[in-house]
Amino acid sequence: MSLTVDVIVPVYGNWALTKDCLDHLRRQSIAHRVIVVDDAGPDDTAAQITAGYPEVTLIVLERNSGFAAACNHGITAGTGDIVVLLNNDVQADATLLELLIAPFTVNPELGSAAPLLFQPDGTIDAVGLCADPTVAGYVRYHGATLADLTIPEPTLLGPYGAVAAYRRRALDAVGLLDEGIFMYGEELDLALRLNAAGWHTTAVTDARGVHLGGATSGRGSARQRERAGFGRGYLLRAWGIMRGRHGVRALTTELIVCGGDLLLSHDLAATRGRLAGWRAGRAASTRPSRAPGIDRSIGLIESLQLRVGGYRRRPRR
Repeated sequence: MSLTVDVIVPVYGNWALTKDCLDHLRRQSIAHRVIVVDDAGPDDTAAQITAGYPEVTLIVLERNSGFAAACNHGITAGTGDIVVLLNNDVQADATLLELLIAPFTVNPELGSAAPLLFQPDGTIDAVGLCADPTVAGYVRYHGATLADLTIPEPTLLGPYGAVAAYRRRALDAVGLLDEGIFMYGEELDLALRLNAAGWHTTAVTDARGVHLGGATSGRGSARQRERAGFGRGYLLRAWGIMRGRHGVRALTTELIVCGGDLLLSHDLAATRGRLAGWRAGRAASTRPSRAPGIDRSIGLIESLQLRVGGYRRRPRR
């Protein structure tokens, strides 16, 4: 069974990164369509693509709308059976797309797939996402080595946003990325909704690439921490966590995280973001009552460790 593939690349400036990303996509081993969405970026990315990459479908937005909105514009402009969201700071191996979509051809219930991404230093950046009972999401295997892939990790919930493959039919069923979130947390929310609707996910560790990371907001910058906080506050409200049995744990965790961020960064970026996200989450559509893919074995202490550190081997249970 042959599946068509749309690769959506949302961009905001950083033409050098985008060029490198597109050059890697040109070397892919299977046919695909590339759709670049220029989110009202400050440089000449659109002109550069028009001049040098005629095979690319280019969408230029008039105002900066955020990651989720940019991706959604690209998704709706395409027709491929499989949609691959790809950050412009990812260098895809030549076989990444071919290997990543292969499981979709044999499992009609597969809604999403996650590749193995490395950091520039050779350690693992991500093999998808997991989530704890407060719907806090964590990148799986971050900072680990290939040898660690044999060690049990928290349950895979869905793909990480740097490279995420979805069956278009699954997206049609549950809806696209929530544009109420500007950046950070939208792929976690989509993974939760797909999981709740019964769509399967898988990790494809032979599909590989390098994720440079932090290219748009700046890794660890106040803007990044505020936007990440916004996504966290938004999801806490959208998924009704504070009203449920894990509300006290969620509140305790967020107080610890915000307090630690204040001590380390000497600003209230994380707190401001959470409060703004909480207010915005009031307008979110109703979410399912449960998502079976949440890993309920992740306790409070482990969740705090996952937030502040890299990969840790879990103790034998």
